[in-house]
Amino acid sequence: MQMESVVRSAVQPTTDAPVMVTGASGYVAGWVVKGLLELGVTVHATVRDSSKPSSVNHLKAAANVLPGTLKFFDANLLNEGDFDEAMKGCEIVIHTASPFTQHVKDPQRDLIDPALKGTRNVLGSVEKTASVKRVVLTSSIAAMYTDAVECEHMPGGMLSPESWNTTASLTYEPYHYSKTLAERAAWELQRQGRGWELVVINPALVVGPSLNPVPTSESFGIVRQLMRGDMMAGAPRLGLSLVDVRDVAEGHIAAAFVPEANGRNIIAGKDCDLCWAGMELRKYLPVSKAWRLPRWPMPKAAFVVLAPAVGVSRQFAENNVDHVVRCDTTKSREELGITYRDPIEAMAHMTDQL
Repeated sequence: MQMESVVRSAVQPTTDAPVMVTGASGYVAGWVVKGLLELGVTVHATVRDSSKPSSVNHLKAAANVLPGTLKFFDANLLNEGDFDEAMKGCEIVIHTASPFTQHVKDPQRDLIDPALKGTRNVLGSVEKTASVKRVVLTSSIAAMYTDAVECEHMPGGMLSPESWNTTASLTYEPYHYSKTLAERAAWELQRQGRGWELVVINPALVVGPSLNPVPTSESFGIVRQLMRGDMMAGAPRLGLSLVDVRDVAEGHIAAAFVPEANGRNIIAGKDCDLCWAGMELRKYLPVSKAWRLPRWPMPKAAFVVLAPAVGVSRQFAENNVDHVVRCDTTKSREELGITYRDPIEAMAHMTDQL
């Protein structure tokens, strides 16, 4: 399953130069690196510590059986100039490195600084590296909205490349705030820059298998909650949108090599809610695994009362339960050539790693 081809479209490399991928040990980045290696690309992969087996062994394993070449470079998002060496000779930079977690002690330190300073430091190196012609930035639909209720009041009732998050803050949904600040900073730096192109990928909630045998993505925490029976008594109809991690990786690779790729690109496979996803997951699993999954929705009023006990605010519960998130994926389908996998099947693959 994990050696399935990432790139299913006709996209092909447009350069013989290396491609740099930041945060290469990450969940999405691992599949981006694998897809590039499938295409025979030389990848300059930045990680915090290339001597740490858990950061690099799964990438080395992929490189051993694929035609591309993999080179590791140590770099820290918070250190200015750390990406200069890895970027030498590259024409394309794919910047994926940014924390994804909803539970932090210090949002400024744990989310805002690495997302915002990291983006500025990577793009600062881009500005100094004349060979770089295009940057692909991993953002999120989190940079487009905070609460599902907002989507219902947007043009057409859905998120589009024109949507921007204006409601998140350091104290309310700081992850959304970090993605918004980082993406806005990237567009401003591109406008002020020497002429390199910026293409942004805005994925929905990413699900699916991890190349790293010890997955750390926040989405695995959600699947873990479902599988251990936390929602057997009922799951909230929490509006969300899901996408297979391999589709997200393919979107990055298309954004790197499709000449017409531009602007913001929503990558989303299925608009749904948490309860529906949990109940639908039953169809893909044996009874021995599926019996703890939710069978019916939890009433909104009950979830609002219980919200603080499960680590979310009542404001979040009010604004996201029984509200829908809808994503306009026309651009990703028509310009990037993405044909979406089934994200519920992708969630089923995640259970194998739990």
